[in-house]
Amino acid sequence: MAAIAAVGLMAAPAKAAVTDTADTVVTFLLEEGLLEISAPAAVTLGDVDGDSQPPGSLIAGQMGVVTVTDNRGAADATWTATVSSTAFCIGVCGADPSLTVPASAVLYWSGVELAPPVGDGTFTEGQTDATDAVPLSTAPVAFSHDGGTGINSVSWNPTLEIQTAVTNQAGTYTGTVTHSVADA
Repeated sequence: MAAIAAVGLMAAPAKAAVTDTADTVVTFLLEEGLLEISAPAAVTLGDVDGDSQPPGSLIAGQMGVVTVTDNRGAADATWTATVSSTAFCIGVCGADPSLTVPASAVLYWSGVELAPPVGDGTFTEGQTDATDAVPLSTAPVAFSHDGGTGINSVSWNPTLEIQTAVTNQAGTYTGTVTHSVADA
């Protein structure tokens, strides 16, 4: 009888599990981001409210917002922004020294960032204030970013000081200040 009782306690065979699958192919596009710099297209210094300056004057003012935007998404997002200048002239530069203010007479300082930078790593201004001003004939560092990863950006409003000579003729002088950025 014991054998009959054991047979009655045996479990029924298990049902095979039913499975089903559905595959979805997913695609996406990654595009290489750019490291870019922007600056105002034009600015007028020294003629505020119609008050022009005589030869030998120091012409000073802020250039407007300069921004570096790094959308490379790099594992090492290091970059350096530099700045340089042509001479400031009336007409053709160098044709007459009295119509030319050399780039060595153009001082620049970046100042500090306008708002907290975006991204990680270390953001460093080239020059904090007028005591750090440098001539643009040397193509100094305006701002830099060291380390960090991924996307980052920073903006600043640099100041120019242009020392004219007493031998400069009166008139409107034009030059080009160029900001550049490169990965380091």
